[in-house]
Amino acid sequence: MKRNHWVVRLAGLLLASYTLLVVGVLAASGAAGTQSDPLVTLSYLNDTFLAQLLGKVDEKLDARDKTLSDKLNAQVSADTKRLAEQYGGAVGGGASGTAETFTVVTLSEGQTLSGGIGCEVMLRVGKATCVAASAPGLVDETGGTTINGGDALAVNHLYLMTVEDRGVKAASATVKLLVRGGYMIV
Repeated sequence: MKRNHWVVRLAGLLLASYTLLVVGVLAASGAAGTQSDPLVTLSYLNDTFLAQLLGKVDEKLDARDKTLSDKLNAQVSADTKRLAEQYGGAVGGGASGTAETFTVVTLSEGQTLSGGIGCEVMLRVGKATCVAASAPGLVDETGGTTINGGDALAVNHLYLMTVEDRGVKAASATVKLLVRGGYMIV
């Protein structure tokens, strides 16, 4: 009987040790899966977390797009204003434009085309006069001369505006000009 008693004690000791070991392991890993440290599932990552993350990214991108768009619009406005001032763009409500190649512009009697420095004009149809407060008015590139304010333009002659505040005034019902460069019609 003494032998059985020893086996029972050994079995009890092993059972107690195993119980303490299991309780220790569970206590050590007991923080995982609680409310303060939840387990994360793939469905949570895909359905909830990813959607929230992408929403925040979209908000940041929209804010950045708006900032860049506002900066671009301000820059375009500033550049447009600077170019209009430099090349004789619209200041007081008249039609204006900048032509890199020759463009047909039609004027009615009494209208004036004011060109920026470097603007070229060729009278094709009608009668027109030079508008200039001082000499020289326009440079006649075809004839190699200049004309002054009030002088008539010759048909099919190319004129160059080399000074600010120069232009061409329509002296007939319809005037057609070929224009290259910045101009404004008033």
